[in-house]
Amino acid sequence: MKSLHNVPAPAKLNLFLHINGQRADGYHLLQSVFMLLDWWDVLHFDLREDGQIQRVDLTVPLPENDLCMQAAHALKEASGTPLGALIQVDKRLPAQAGLGGGSSDAATCLLALNRLWKLNWPLSRLHPLAVKLGADVPFFLRGRNAWAQGIGEDLQPVDLPSAHFAVLKPDVGLDTGLIFRDAALKRDTSPATISDFVAQPFAFGRNDLQAVAQRLCPQVSQALAWLEYQGLQPRMTGSGSAVFALVGTDVVLPKPPPGWQLRMCSNLEIHPLAGWVFSDNLQETC
Repeated sequence: MKSLHNVPAPAKLNLFLHINGQRADGYHLLQSVFMLLDWWDVLHFDLREDGQIQRVDLTVPLPENDLCMQAAHALKEASGTPLGALIQVDKRLPAQAGLGGGSSDAATCLLALNRLWKLNWPLSRLHPLAVKLGADVPFFLRGRNAWAQGIGEDLQPVDLPSAHFAVLKPDVGLDTGLIFRDAALKRDTSPATISDFVAQPFAFGRNDLQAVAQRLCPQVSQALAWLEYQGLQPRMTGSGSAVFALVGTDVVLPKPPPGWQLRMCSNLEIHPLAGWVFSDNLQETC
């Protein structure tokens, strides 16, 4: 195997996001449901025999040491492989949107390079690398819609009904760190249970980050208002700035303001790379 082309890295939505507390090390304790979407970046991988890892940005320029590169170097170092890779990234998901694009790219890198380099590591060996890369990476690696707890690494698969969503991204992004460091962030939401969520999966709870995001970025409020004007019930995903709303299959929305991205999406039952890694003690496959 010398190449893996057209490898998807899908987006996610946080159907709700509650902050239940904060650990002594600064990490926040949360509850959320992560849901996969049929909107993704596309990555291409070519084997390099010289051991070098190189990234080529096919669309928008990315940070030099983005999560994708961090994932590639982490797997190379942990495995001791002498091989390298040329990674080409067709970036289609907006950055600083709360859609998990960078984390998804990192998980796809782990899955693809595990195959390209013929490491054949099971999920239990890749998972610790994913946890170190970021709280959202284990979700994309494990590849199932999930109830998330802890700092986002404690995942339990959930089944969701098929549904369609309007996802709206203003032409500005939001720095996740700014929101989590904000003194006004609500950090004491009472813990919920999966049974609470299942009773109303697309209407349960709220996003505790949304109020701070709206204060820091007025366009979040404008995006919410734009979807509300269409008769929808929107909320923000992740730390924003993208917002979303449940829609019917036949809904047609007008063009958003110039520079904004509007995407009509469906949820996914399972990650497109299902079966690319063997699951042992984590009781799942991706």
